[in-house]
Amino acid sequence: MEIYTSIAEITRPFAGACVTIGNFDGVHLGHQMLFSEVVSRAHATGGTSVVVTFDPHPLKVLRPGSIRLISTLEQKVELIEKAGIDVLVVMPFDREFAAVPADTFVEDILVSTIGVRELVVGYDYAFGRGRTGTIDFLKRKGQERGFPVTVVEAHYEDGMLVSSTKIRELVAEGRMRDVRTLLGRYYQIRGEVQIGRQRGGAVVGFPTANLRITEEDLCPKRGVYVTQVIHGGRCYGGVSNIGYNPTFGENRLVAETHIFDFSEDIYGKLIKINLLRHLRGEKKFSGPEELSKQIRRDIETAREVLEAARRELLLSCEENFSR
Repeated sequence: MEIYTSIAEITRPFAGACVTIGNFDGVHLGHQMLFSEVVSRAHATGGTSVVVTFDPHPLKVLRPGSIRLISTLEQKVELIEKAGIDVLVVMPFDREFAAVPADTFVEDILVSTIGVRELVVGYDYAFGRGRTGTIDFLKRKGQERGFPVTVVEAHYEDGMLVSSTKIRELVAEGRMRDVRTLLGRYYQIRGEVQIGRQRGGAVVGFPTANLRITEEDLCPKRGVYVTQVIHGGRCYGGVSNIGYNPTFGENRLVAETHIFDFSEDIYGKLIKINLLRHLRGEKKFSGPEELSKQIRRDIETAREVLEAARRELLLSCEENFSR
């Protein structure tokens, strides 16, 4: 997949460009349907499948603090590439760009620079200054400039609308099985393992790999989760506590993960953590001994969950290493 991080990098229009535009936060099943339509139409005409997205997310600029994202830009790029897209254009978004009229965006960017021949958009897409770039507007422009506009309708799974907004709600509620249903994969957090208080092994008896979470992140419901940990070309089971560790009076939000059957030193290393199931809420215990007993029970339950989902987890592991 070719990646462009500004319009200036595109030196000539793409051959037979079939294009979709959007923020695509989370790259959920609805987004994947858009990409599939774009790839199919581009393939049928021998053209180029093109995705146009924005970084940072427009709401991060226009309404700071109003949105917490499901995926990082890194994850979004990985997932779009996995969808078989030929070209990804990541457009820098700022207030100046937000003021560009919808007509200018279509004429200068979609038609003149990218060379759109077909456009595929989601049912609720709108863009441009004042969000005047509606579906009806795009259809009119398509008729004027000679490119058909295909609208992909809303998609539902298990009676739930597949949308980034709904997924954020489910993550905040800890409903990870429903999140997986709408994403088509497990919800994942990732980052560099931090040096923590080092109480996990020495005091409690269960060493942990710690990832810092900021309040600006999309933080899952606090508590203990069954997890799948991806590191160094292998996948492991685990249990993670996301919260403030009230037993020891901490005030830092962190994801602490005990990785099963694992003894490597991974401080400073990158890991990925898939959240499978919320087991229980965060709780303050009387001390390390009571906490240790509860962790043993959590581990026992987690191993049962992991065993029941063995085949599913093998597929998830393979997907992580096929990117």
